[in-house]
Amino acid sequence: MKLKLISSVLSLSLASVLAACQTTPSTSSQKEAIHVKQHLQQTLQEYTWSYQPQQQIPPIVLSFQDNRIGIYSGCNRMGTDFSLNQNTLKTGNVISTQMACEPELMKQEQFAASLFQNHELTLNINTANPDQPILTVHSADGQQYQFVGTATPETKYQGQGEIVFLEVAPETKACVGVAAQQCLQVREIQYNAQGLKTATGDWELFYGQIEGFQHDPKLRTIIRTKRFTLKNPAADQSKYAYVHDMTVEQELVK
Repeated sequence: MKLKLISSVLSLSLASVLAACQTTPSTSSQKEAIHVKQHLQQTLQEYTWSYQPQQQIPPIVLSFQDNRIGIYSGCNRMGTDFSLNQNTLKTGNVISTQMACEPELMKQEQFAASLFQNHELTLNINTANPDQPILTVHSADGQQYQFVGTATPETKYQGQGEIVFLEVAPETKACVGVAAQQCLQVREIQYNAQGLKTATGDWELFYGQIEGFQHDPKLRTIIRTKRFTLKNPAADQSKYAYVHDMTVEQELVK
C-alpha cells in the first residue's frame, strides 16, 4: 500500500511539473503580446501620421485616439473604429462628411477610405528617429505605405492643454519682443455649456505664435486653442504655448 501511495504521489508531482513547463511559455507569450499591443497603441496615439502621394495637394493624415482612427486628406473628415492584435490593425466601416471638393482631393480621399475600409493591415513602426518615426502600413494587396510621425501637442509639451477661445483681430500692431515685430491682437472669449458667449476679454498684444494658425488680415477670426504650460520656459519666453485646435468663426472685413 505504501509503495502504491508513493508511486501515485510521484506520478501526480511529475504531471504537475510537466503541466507547468507547458503553460509557462504560453503565459509568457501572452504577456509579450499584450506588451507589444500596448506599446504600439501608445506610440500610434502620441503622433499624427502623414503620407503624401502627391506633392501638389495636402497629405493624408491619420490620428489615433482610443479605438478610433481619424483620417483627413484635404477634403472631408473621415474615421473608423479599429482593434489591434499585436501589430495587426483591424478596421471597420469608414464614415465621412459629405463635402464636394476638387477632383484630385476627392480621388485621394477615395484611396484613403479604401485603404482603411474593413481591412486587416500589418503595421511596423521605426522609432530610430523619435522626432520623425516611420509607420509602415502593409495593405491587404501587398502594397506598403510609409507615414511620417509628428508628435502631438500633448506629447511635445508632456501634458494636457487647457481649452482657450481667442478672437484674433485682422490688424496687427507693432511691438517689441526680442526685436521689433508685428504682434497679433487677441482677446479671450468665454462660452457656456450651450455654446453661447458669456464673456469677452480686453484686447491684448500676443507675443509669439499660435502653432498651426495662419493669420489673414482680411478676416476677423475666433479660434479654439489648446494652451500648454511650458515646463522650463526661457527668460524671454511666455510660460504658455498655444496650439490652434479649431476655427470657430470667420468674418470678412472691408
